[in-house]
Amino acid sequence: MTPSSPLIRKAFERVSPEAVARAREFQAAILADVNGRRGALDGRIRPLSPSMKIAGPAFTVEVRPGDNLMFHVALAQARPGDVIIVDGKADTTCALCGTIMATQAQASGVAGFVVDAAVRDSEELAPGQFPVFSVGTNPNGPTKGLPGRVNHPVSVGGVIVHPGDLVVGDADGVVVIARQDVEAVLKAAHDKVQAEARRIQAIKGGELGAAWLDDALVAAGVLKAGESL
Repeated sequence: MTPSSPLIRKAFERVSPEAVARAREFQAAILADVNGRRGALDGRIRPLSPSMKIAGPAFTVEVRPGDNLMFHVALAQARPGDVIIVDGKADTTCALCGTIMATQAQASGVAGFVVDAAVRDSEELAPGQFPVFSVGTNPNGPTKGLPGRVNHPVSVGGVIVHPGDLVVGDADGVVVIARQDVEAVLKAAHDKVQAEARRIQAIKGGELGAAWLDDALVAAGVLKAGESL
């Protein structure tokens, strides 16, 4: 019988696979900048290895601190390509996942984990191909007996994440883009990359000054109108 618990939602609209593929071309920093400097998770959430990258639609999980019962529900229900993103209340007293759960997720086609809590088995996971982003590590295991919620809005790293939002992470951290904003953000990201490439080329050509700096200093009250550095 299909479960009818309101705590577990199955149906939600995901950001498209095509948009996810385009998003992989950009650094998390670029996406955060063109998203109005919003959506970047708190810097406490880091990849186990700097080489790890992640992109996909958010499959959201809320757990009670130190308990991973609903994380296992997510493993049972997530689709290939999903990023399981867990509101673990930033708890680091125990790990919410390790090698076994990561192995199961990778075999199921899950794109990776973003966990606002601790994980373990980092010696095995860090060199691997499955991306895991977390607050840190702890050897303690969790309990598996407290209810939470699956595919409801969650707060992860200070950012509200809705099921189906775009999640992108790299060595700098993780950024979440609201699903309805993805197309506009990706276009702006493309334009920003081109603009930054032109600026870097100009710097290499000897143009070392920042054209905007004097105006910004005047606006901030550091310089008077008409003054320059």
